[in-house]
Amino acid sequence: MNVLIIGAGGREHALAWKISQSPYCDKIYVAPGNAGTAQIATNVDISITDFEELAKFATDFNIMMLVVGQEAALVEGIADYFAEKEYLQHILVVGPRKTGAQLEGSKDFSKQFLLKYGIPTARYQTFTADTYDQALVYLQNHPYPVVLKADGLAAGKGVVIAQNYEEASFTLAGMLKHNKFGTAGDKVVVEEFLQGIELSAFILTDGKEYVLLPEAKDYKRIGVGDVGLNTGGMGAVSPVPFADEAFMTKVRQRVIEPTLVGLQQEGIPYTGFLFIGLMNCNGDPYVIEYNVRLGDPETEAILPRIKSDLFELFKALHDHELGKFQLEIDSRSATTIFLVSGGYPEDYEKGKEIQGLDKALPENVLCFHAGTKKTHEGTIVTDGGRVIAITGLGQDMEEALSKANAGAAQIKWQGRYFRQDIGFDLKQYLAERF
Repeated sequence: MNVLIIGAGGREHALAWKISQSPYCDKIYVAPGNAGTAQIATNVDISITDFEELAKFATDFNIMMLVVGQEAALVEGIADYFAEKEYLQHILVVGPRKTGAQLEGSKDFSKQFLLKYGIPTARYQTFTADTYDQALVYLQNHPYPVVLKADGLAAGKGVVIAQNYEEASFTLAGMLKHNKFGTAGDKVVVEEFLQGIELSAFILTDGKEYVLLPEAKDYKRIGVGDVGLNTGGMGAVSPVPFADEAFMTKVRQRVIEPTLVGLQQEGIPYTGFLFIGLMNCNGDPYVIEYNVRLGDPETEAILPRIKSDLFELFKALHDHELGKFQLEIDSRSATTIFLVSGGYPEDYEKGKEIQGLDKALPENVLCFHAGTKKTHEGTIVTDGGRVIAITGLGQDMEEALSKANAGAAQIKWQGRYFRQDIGFDLKQYLAERF
């Protein structure tokens, strides 16, 4: 069976890597892909939102499965496009339709959904340019820190935790008055700050049954010690030490199951991944956000821990047999470190030659490309802010981090930067409690 993966990042490279291990998969195509996906699949130079060209390619190359990695394609309605064309309806699309994609495409929609179905989340209010003055009054009377979120898609950078009124009002003006995030900032969700420690839960669901995938914790801030500007993700760890059976039972009962009930009651069809960003507040899970695809860099940490055939998991999704699927998980820890361009997440240069990719990586170390491309001369160069994800596998988090750091050290380019402290907060968390 031929598979088409939609996207160009480390998540899509990891998906291609995992699917390629299946004996049921014949050919893998990635649109548009990167220099890493080109090593194990065939890249296709088509935009992720050019549905007409993607559909033509799927027909011409006998695609039977479409795995959507990037959220923009889902929010724009790629699943709807394939469902509405009779000649495409035989293709299994792993990703929800536009109505379900609103869970990520609109923070305001997701907050209303959470409250309606009694799913634990932070208190909030939503503001627009027309209610800007009311928003300022609200911020003047709000306890700090406070969280401001651009309503729409902002590549993981549309969330600001403001420590005081001055910072909050400046952020609000940037979103509502100065269009910092374009139309994504036409609405701003102002949310109470939840005190706790984050993790990400992932399911694959047909809207009724689901399979719970390994959890992960990602690190958004650019600086060591988790300080500085938000990024698309500087690293991730899996498993998360505090996500024991008792905590994950709460996640299932209080979050996952009510979410699926809500989707059914709203008449929203849902076929694909659902990423649930959570805050562990004194042992209780609160939902920070929904994403309607796998996370990045979490994918690079969780897929190496899945022993089961991903293709078989997708077949169970297609056959509505997820309830019977027994997911086999590697007990080892995975730590992912992202190597990024100098200056990221602000201005950075592209086209820097990457050195060290031709060297053998240490044992139990994986390399996933994100912002890379191959030049006409055959050189692999940087082509984005987040460039390479290195994942180490070990018996515990420390060994996994050590392996990932060793792998990261041998891949270099001018201005390369990465955090070496991924997972350090979890070490401190465990030390304080045990």
